[in-house]
Amino acid sequence: MDKILIVDDNPTVCTALELLLSIHDFDSISCYTPAEAMSIVQKQPIGLVIQDMNFTQDTTSGEEGKALYYQLRQLQPDLPIILLTAWTQLEMAVELVRAGAADYLGKPWDDNKLMISVKNLLEMADLRKQNQRMHLQNQRAREAVSGYDLCGLIYQSSAMQTLIEMSVQVAHSDIAALITGPNGAGKEKIAEIIQANSNRKNQPFVKVNVGALPSELLEAELFGAEAGAFTGAGKARIGRFEAADGGTLFLDEIGNLPLAGQVKLLRVLQTGEFERLGSAQTRKVNVRIISATNANLRDDIATGTFREDLFYRLNVIELKLAPLNQRPDDIMPLAQHFAGSQFQLSHDLEAVLLSHDWSGNVRELENAVKRATVLAKSAKLTIEDFGLSHVIPTKAVKTFVDPDKDDILQAINQADGVIARAAKSLGLSRQAFYRRMDKHGISR
Repeated sequence: MDKILIVDDNPTVCTALELLLSIHDFDSISCYTPAEAMSIVQKQPIGLVIQDMNFTQDTTSGEEGKALYYQLRQLQPDLPIILLTAWTQLEMAVELVRAGAADYLGKPWDDNKLMISVKNLLEMADLRKQNQRMHLQNQRAREAVSGYDLCGLIYQSSAMQTLIEMSVQVAHSDIAALITGPNGAGKEKIAEIIQANSNRKNQPFVKVNVGALPSELLEAELFGAEAGAFTGAGKARIGRFEAADGGTLFLDEIGNLPLAGQVKLLRVLQTGEFERLGSAQTRKVNVRIISATNANLRDDIATGTFREDLFYRLNVIELKLAPLNQRPDDIMPLAQHFAGSQFQLSHDLEAVLLSHDWSGNVRELENAVKRATVLAKSAKLTIEDFGLSHVIPTKAVKTFVDPDKDDILQAINQADGVIARAAKSLGLSRQAFYRRMDKHGISR
């Protein structure tokens, strides 16, 4: 933790404050003049400043402390500063607090109040630094994929950011990619991103749901058929591989491909060659394969329902897409995107959406939002519009009870006077907690 800087022309005051802070496990450093204070802040990390307002003997105007305060704020705008003085000027106190001073205490100070202020300020400063680091990381991550076509993908989670970075990196090669993840999570969107950023982006992108193809038509759908090859085949037709020649073929639900189809697919992946149904002519194509499945193919290999050699042909690189309930940061951006700009999401609704299981993933969320926009009675979507109450966890629908004076005092006591911690224990923001303190006449 960064040191606390004490600035006071009275060495006795500095010693007393150093001792008080050390008792509470805070490391501090002292100096006696504004010039020394500026030099220290410029040369080493300082987490908080406790400064006097007068540094010249028989001076009581506070102008010296005011000047130091503004110099420190100019040097480090977010540096928490507590002002101490034996000569409290109300107008100056109001001015400096409005300018960002963290606290203004008179001498002699109350040790307990001072330490509560120190703890609160350092905790808030730490949270601010964490948020800044997180924002910087997110900004750098966004910049890493800023030049790529993300096909309108909406996301905020770090899990999706990592997956997107890997996807656009994979896109430039022609290796086979296997996208795994539950139904409705967005596997097809990842395949689209790979295609859109590949060297084949201007070539055909053919999608086929392998699991939806009847087994008797599977070969004809994938490889084509000559006229008369089967009942109803009045003319020759090309298959999906021919249609995707030069481009990309996306095989969704590859785990549902029967063993006979797996054998034929393996041959195409190995040689690029195949024959249309009812033909002896060998054809050759240049196709990149992207496949997707919600199944555990390794388990299928163990049970003999999926070929191990085909698995390794398809799975040169695996892209794992997490279910929506494991990336909650994506829920609200997606919900707002599906709702459109004409609708807003109520605050109560946010807690419910974040608590819902979303076993159907993004597809379930999209359908829920569409339903809500149709049934909504106003431009602000509510819990009732979504009809999710029958599956909402208890914690999400628990009635909020506004804390009374005793609740607030107890929370402050249990948090050792640290307001941020006390507010969190009652499920309130710091601002809301302060409003309730004022309401019940509890001194800050």
